[in-house]
Amino acid sequence: MLSERRLELAATALLALAAVATAWASYQSSRWHGKQAQAQSASIAARVESSKAAAEANRQVQIDVSLFTQWVDAYATSETELASFYRKRFRDEFQPAFEAWVGTAPLRNPRAPLSPFALPEYQLASTKEAERLEAVAAAASHEVRVDIQRADNYVLAVVLFAVSLFFAGISTKLHTRESRVAILAFGYVIFLGTAIWIATFPVSVGL
Repeated sequence: MLSERRLELAATALLALAAVATAWASYQSSRWHGKQAQAQSASIAARVESSKAAAEANRQVQIDVSLFTQWVDAYATSETELASFYRKRFRDEFQPAFEAWVGTAPLRNPRAPLSPFALPEYQLASTKEAERLEAVAAAASHEVRVDIQRADNYVLAVVLFAVSLFFAGISTKLHTRESRVAILAFGYVIFLGTAIWIATFPVSVGL
């Protein structure tokens, strides 16, 4: 049977350990909430830039479609000089697709693509950039969810450590040795279980 002195020491030790652990878990929760905010900002910024790149790609497609349509009209009416005028103004990114489309002999080949835009040669750097930035935004959004979960886990640890603090404190107020031992033991079980649990958590430390 534990002596009164040992019971007091055990309760004091649990109070001290749980207080330190509570402070640590609170600090970690705050750190992960900060990381979540940073990831959220990165996600928003990447999506804004992705939208800008996508809008630029749409403008470039409209230019390509417009010039190609004008060229087709001029070519169909045998206006050679006008057709040449439009062709010289094709954007560099459109040229490979146009040349590949012409190479399919669209006037004679019924299986030829309907337009250069259906060919894999039609590639826009702005479209690729928009896709890259969207992938960055998606990764940052995933990091936001992960960081929120980590912060929430640490908040739960704070609550559990607070419970162990409560049991350590109340054990000193009880009058019977058996009840003090039982309550103190329960507090230690909660503390140790929580400590083992958060030992598996990632740690964030900053200056």
